[in-house]
Amino acid sequence: MKQVPAANWAESFHYRFEDCVYPQCLDAVSEIVARVSSIKTLGSRHSFNAIADGRHALSLAELPVDPVIEANGTQVTVGGHCTYGELALFLQRHQRAIHNLASLPHISISGAIATATHGSGDRNGSLATVVSGLEIVTGDGSVVRAARGDADFDGMVVHLGALGIVTRVTLDVQSAFEVAQCVYEGLAWDSLLDNLDDIMASAYSVSVFTQWAETAGTIWLKRTISDDAWPAELHGASRATIKRHPIIGLDPQNATDQLGEYGLWSDRLAHFKMGFTPSSGAEIQSEFHIPRKHGAAAIGALLSIRDRFAHLVQAGEFRTVAADSLWLSPQYRNDTLSIHFTWIRDQDAVDEAVRHIEQALSPFMALPHWGKVFTPRHVGASYEKLPDFARLRNSMDPERKFSNPWLEEVVFAESKG
Repeated sequence: MKQVPAANWAESFHYRFEDCVYPQCLDAVSEIVARVSSIKTLGSRHSFNAIADGRHALSLAELPVDPVIEANGTQVTVGGHCTYGELALFLQRHQRAIHNLASLPHISISGAIATATHGSGDRNGSLATVVSGLEIVTGDGSVVRAARGDADFDGMVVHLGALGIVTRVTLDVQSAFEVAQCVYEGLAWDSLLDNLDDIMASAYSVSVFTQWAETAGTIWLKRTISDDAWPAELHGASRATIKRHPIIGLDPQNATDQLGEYGLWSDRLAHFKMGFTPSSGAEIQSEFHIPRKHGAAAIGALLSIRDRFAHLVQAGEFRTVAADSLWLSPQYRNDTLSIHFTWIRDQDAVDEAVRHIEQALSPFMALPHWGKVFTPRHVGASYEKLPDFARLRNSMDPERKFSNPWLEEVVFAESKG
């Protein structure tokens, strides 16, 4: 008997699935969807809330990943359940790359784009922004293939699992490039708030890690080989001389290489190596996206209440994400600063902390990451394209086979379309 997934990757959210099917081909996926009344797809299980929960689960793990470089060399098509780490190994053999990676290379492509998961960089959009084609099994079992430029395509990419089962994805690729990473320690809060835009623009990809302590924390720069030499200091923070882990006290062996040594994009853009346990493992995550113009003020507002949440933080992180045109992306027509929290695994305490954080961020048009922990409410009401997304859902899944109570409460609520 096939295993029924019990919990997410961090074992902080437990599913209520009664069974799980493992089709081995596209026709089998279509046949299953056509005959069931309700089903949810599970990928690498990196969500921290009920977005993917349901009574019946479907895994694509037994379908071939079958990556293919398209004839023009600027795109790759691959099974949606492929992880970014697996894709990177394939692209390396063809001297190709994608524009960015999230913190973890362990996540599946279709799950990441469904929730607008992202890396960092002022000019880098989320992982969903390089999607140029999709193959989706819709509610009646039909297979829909859509490409960038088609009507409603911008509504299909960040799909939240509400439109169907994404079986294959086409991504834009580019020539492989090299990246080096350095960490700068001892950043003061005043220096961060006064120089936030300069700091976040100082490399191809920039993260500021914080534990919300007396000092702001560390700056992690990921620079391309074309960038200038590394300075000894950056806004008062000193360049580290030994390798660091984003979570203080953990073995830096699990983190990607640092100290200014150049290597392949795929070996530096993520924070954690593919072959090791990512982050801490025993954790809960939250993240909120703030329009860039409110970034420093939002951080300042959280500093004023850090006594209510700092003791629960394993690591915090500030990143930037470029605007896009995807309907349910938190970056829809807006450059954002993302404020991320890796929490200890204490759900009740984290839920209380998140309520305080959401209240403090309420003046700044904050939007939560769709796949992480926030207070359930009608978040969809904050998206101007929600009526169009509801219409698209009605056409692709009129019987609501891919829905669940979380989607109805958090996304659609009264916007049934």
